[in-house]
Amino acid sequence: MYRFFLGMISLLILLAIVAAGGALFVFWHFGRGLPDYHQLAHYEPPITTRVYGGDGRLVAEYAVEKRIFVPLEAIPQTVKDAFLSAEDKNFYSHAGIDPVGIARAIVVNLRNRGKGADRRPVGASTITQQVAKNFLLTNEVSIERKVKEAILALRIERTFSKDHILELYLNEIYLGVGSYGVAAAALNYFDKGLDELNPAEAAYLAALPKAPNNYNPHRHYQAAKERRDWVLGRMFEDGKITQAEYQANVVAALEVRSRKEMQATQGADYFAEDIRRELAAKYGESALYKGGLVVRASMDATLQAVGSKVLRQGLAAYDRRHGYRGPLTRIPVSNNWPQLLAGVAKPGGANETWETAVVIGLNDHEVTLGLVGNRTGKLPFAEMKWARPTLEKQAYGPMPHRPGDVFGQGDVILVEPVEKADDGKAYPAHTYTLRQVPKVEGALVAIDPHTGRVLAMVGGWSYGKSQFNRASQALRQPGSSFKPFIYLTALESGYTPSSLVLDAPIALPQGPGLPLWRPKNYSDDYLGPTTLRVGIEKSRNLMTVRLAQAIGMEKVADYSQRFGIYDNLPRQLSMALGAGETTPLRLTAAYAMLVNGGKKVRPTLIDRIQDRNGKTIFSHDLRFCDGCSASRFSGQDMPVLPDIREQLVDPVSAYQMVNIMEGVVQRGTGTSIRAVGKPLAGKTGTSNDSNDVWFVGFSPDLAVGVFVGFDDPASLGPKETGGSIAAPIFRDFMTEALKGKPPTPFRVPPGVRLVRVNATTGKPAMPGDPKTIYEAFKGDDRMPGDEEEVLEGGGTLDGGFSFAPYLGTEEGAASAVSPQGGVPAGAGGQPMPPPAAVGPAPSAGGLY
Repeated sequence: MYRFFLGMISLLILLAIVAAGGALFVFWHFGRGLPDYHQLAHYEPPITTRVYGGDGRLVAEYAVEKRIFVPLEAIPQTVKDAFLSAEDKNFYSHAGIDPVGIARAIVVNLRNRGKGADRRPVGASTITQQVAKNFLLTNEVSIERKVKEAILALRIERTFSKDHILELYLNEIYLGVGSYGVAAAALNYFDKGLDELNPAEAAYLAALPKAPNNYNPHRHYQAAKERRDWVLGRMFEDGKITQAEYQANVVAALEVRSRKEMQATQGADYFAEDIRRELAAKYGESALYKGGLVVRASMDATLQAVGSKVLRQGLAAYDRRHGYRGPLTRIPVSNNWPQLLAGVAKPGGANETWETAVVIGLNDHEVTLGLVGNRTGKLPFAEMKWARPTLEKQAYGPMPHRPGDVFGQGDVILVEPVEKADDGKAYPAHTYTLRQVPKVEGALVAIDPHTGRVLAMVGGWSYGKSQFNRASQALRQPGSSFKPFIYLTALESGYTPSSLVLDAPIALPQGPGLPLWRPKNYSDDYLGPTTLRVGIEKSRNLMTVRLAQAIGMEKVADYSQRFGIYDNLPRQLSMALGAGETTPLRLTAAYAMLVNGGKKVRPTLIDRIQDRNGKTIFSHDLRFCDGCSASRFSGQDMPVLPDIREQLVDPVSAYQMVNIMEGVVQRGTGTSIRAVGKPLAGKTGTSNDSNDVWFVGFSPDLAVGVFVGFDDPASLGPKETGGSIAAPIFRDFMTEALKGKPPTPFRVPPGVRLVRVNATTGKPAMPGDPKTIYEAFKGDDRMPGDEEEVLEGGGTLDGGFSFAPYLGTEEGAASAVSPQGGVPAGAGGQPMPPPAAVGPAPSAGGLY
């Protein structure tokens, strides 16, 4: 017996030695070449880059894995308890692997195998093992991977604290619907922060790691609720919640809510995409999609929504003026029309509230519609009377008199529910109005003129229809909206707002073998000697050409580059009429620099960028504030922020231009803007053949530019101008943007001398003069007299012309013309520079 026991003990010792040796061999064999787990000490998981508007609302997110990293101490205990109960209740007591759990898993797997069950093997992974797998290994189902996982788990436990391991796990784990980590999942499933979750919601998140797709409540509600209730039961068993809490939460329905944050800034797609491109160019794709940047955009959500709304309204109004382009398609009106209609997709750019409908009946007063879902509705004739047939070159046919003039049975059209007629009379339920997606496109930009911050930017009718941003990417001819910078250059060169320029036909040589260039005014009339003010207010092309020739295109190009409109403007006189190409963003920024007193600002979409650790890595505001770091107020003077903006022009010259452009709104081509009832200034712009139309203007604290045109440049139609298309959009935007704000006058800089003059002649006003304004002059400007010099220009007067004299007599005007080559002395007594070279003229803009 003694020998038997001695033999057994020896055998056990031998088996132990063999087992230990085997274990050492396994650890040596599988432990070779394992990933370096020390990297977990400084692991930075891919984190979502988030863009916020100026008011703190979320604009966009960019991520490969949507994750919000949250330190363990910021994760509520309820959330931690839920995951520990569901995944690893012995987490804080084991050494990385759980022998009891392993034994249980072996028994279950052997039982399943004995039954021939075709099931995925049951695991017994601890949270530490899951960290090892998720961070360092693959999802391969094999014994080799499990052994490596266990080895790494033991090593990780010896190196890192339990809290650090749990923090990595809760921020790394995938929980479905694109959510990585518990914070992202809380937002995507419940639209809540972690600290707002109740035990039932925390338990549901803890139910997801095993198979999140199997517990999606939209597709597998019952399974999801049962799994959540199981987690609640484990929490109760582990003493993490009371019996009352368990009973209250287990009977609660599983309610998930769509995330609302992204819906706070509708219409910001173009804005967000430009930010995305800028971040990718500045920091690279990896930092953009994995770096967890926090971007504070300059966008004002309210102005952005207003801009999107009024631009779409303006484009739709123009589109309706030019007729109806017909149905989307036609289908047979038979018993199966609901099935046929369901197969017709809405065109790109259609609003979410628009529906496809088929005409199933019509009479002299209305159309009977069939809608998706086997519903019906009515389309009154009043809601389709705009639908004249479209013709070539944006012309249109006669107005319809009955629905049959517009539709036939089987026409598939776009409609939208409507409650009231234009006169305010209520419609019956299920009444619709006719819609169509405009072909015309446009852009709107709003900028803070003092900082360059872009407050709103809309790049087209619909981002879903086209992602091309016409605000920042479209190069279009600004037409007459470039003229203020010609006149500004003249004011900087010694002219005054009352200086006279001849408005009369002119013919200019373009070079050997080329015909004479004969620019024209939009209205084909001539005013004769006319002030600079009236030249801008009435948008006179011939005056602008003479003025640009006199001051020289070299100087015009210099000023256009200073203001960021063009990088290298061709030295051709047609460029003075806006024949060059620029973007709405650049031109609006240039106008912002006029109203801010001639200070250079850089248009920016981004105020500040912080890295994942909160360190500021970019700031648009480069000013240094001495004294802003005081921790408390103790009677010291308020800090003064330095103005580091570059002064581009004389502030008085800039104000003179602003004052002149107020006249555009009061008496000129932008009179529709007066309806806003606030101090506003700006300029219309229309290129040749009305391919591009603009209105760019400002209040004292807001610069706004509007552009409208087809993507493939084509005429917008006869009589369509910046004043008829773009100006109403600008007006509607400013009405909303300035609602409730006091009427702030434009700020007058030191050195301005305001003189009461006749608005037409520019001469000092006489008693009882009905057309008087206060004109802005510089301190050393000579006041206009009875025999003011007239700038005729260096070309040839082209044929006979007549005009209504602005100076009292034609003789007085003619006497001011110099006989030497047609180049008179400059206004204000300054010598006139030689004529600029004309060169071949591109298609010139600047009509109106």
